[in-house]
Amino acid sequence: MIDLRGTIKPKSDQLNADDLIGGPVTIRITGVSVGEGEQPVSISFEGDGGKPFKPGKSMRRVLVNLWGPDGATYVGRSLTLYRDEQVVFGGVEVGGIRISHMSHLQRETTMALTATKAKRKPFTVRPLVVEKPTDKAAIAVEALLARIAGGEDVTADAKVAEQRAWLAKNRPELAEQINSALAAQLPEFAE
Repeated sequence: MIDLRGTIKPKSDQLNADDLIGGPVTIRITGVSVGEGEQPVSISFEGDGGKPFKPGKSMRRVLVNLWGPDGATYVGRSLTLYRDEQVVFGGVEVGGIRISHMSHLQRETTMALTATKAKRKPFTVRPLVVEKPTDKAAIAVEALLARIAGGEDVTADAKVAEQRAWLAKNRPELAEQINSALAAQLPEFAE
């Protein structure tokens, strides 16, 4: 198979609906930050290539409703995102990104989301079953990400420094997860 999906991706500073023309994608969150503007929430994820998911207000409502208001607890969790052609912006169907599945849910949940000023529509999110890592390094990173997500400052921990150095040399993809989580929690780690 010659996969052409990579040739149609738009150039942008964030994940957008056109990135999902080839189908849904499941992401694993490595960091959450809040800024200003119309899309204030940036959700970094493994392999995002510098293009975080910036959920619109409806999807932020879904996240807060199902996972709670503390974005730091989202690190290590997963979402399945899809392109919804019927998303309306400025009265025109432009397409947008929706969440179909979320990890850390006990059951399917349906909630009413605003479709227009006078109309609400039901929106359903299903539980996402995510395979747990089996290798020791990935398990250790899971534990460290949980500590970081819990607000613990691990930067002064000598064992964590050793672990990060080893990961940077031997497992850079795991080191990047930790770096992203630290950057989301501690501004001095942001590049």
